[in-house]
Amino acid sequence: MDYSILLAFSLATFALALSPGPDNIFVMIQSISNGRKYGLATVAGLMTGCLVHTTLLAFGISAVIKNNPFILVSIKVFGAVYLLYLSWVVFKADSNIALNDQVDKNKGLLDLFRKGFIMNVLNPKVTIFFLAFFPGFLFSDEISNVVQFYILGMLFILVSSLVFGSIALLAGTINSYLNKNKSTGFLLKWLQIIVFIAIAIYLLFG
Repeated sequence: MDYSILLAFSLATFALALSPGPDNIFVMIQSISNGRKYGLATVAGLMTGCLVHTTLLAFGISAVIKNNPFILVSIKVFGAVYLLYLSWVVFKADSNIALNDQVDKNKGLLDLFRKGFIMNVLNPKVTIFFLAFFPGFLFSDEISNVVQFYILGMLFILVSSLVFGSIALLAGTINSYLNKNKSTGFLLKWLQIIVFIAIAIYLLFG
């Protein structure tokens, strides 16, 4: 087992979770508008959705690549190209962080959990991202691919939950900081671009 690969995967996940995107901004908005526990309920829904994507990836892709290493290489190349495309999309996007939409006033905890779950599970971009991101971080020749995908999935969920949970708990402080420091959006934008490019290079040459 190569623990350095797991460490690299964790660091990449942390950087991506920290970068502004629809999920963590949605969590922040719910925490600001409804309260911290509602933001945490949204996080729980989003992360439960990630478990569904992990399961689909583990059993679907593992069966495909089990006896065909060429397919795994093809998936890695596809992943690298897709991540480079995402870095281009982020580069072309505005660096300002929009925090004034997707507010669900007076929603219950279960409602926000359900919405977070549905948002995640029905988002095809999450499925494609998992397909692009995970296969390049298989870390063992002894452990089955299914188990490895689940370990990566659990690690992804753990790290993302810590970041998203912190955003939910510190939403008001983060919002005030972003309003006072407009350059933060620019820095986070380039952090996301660098991470996407670094992962793409790792997939191609790692």
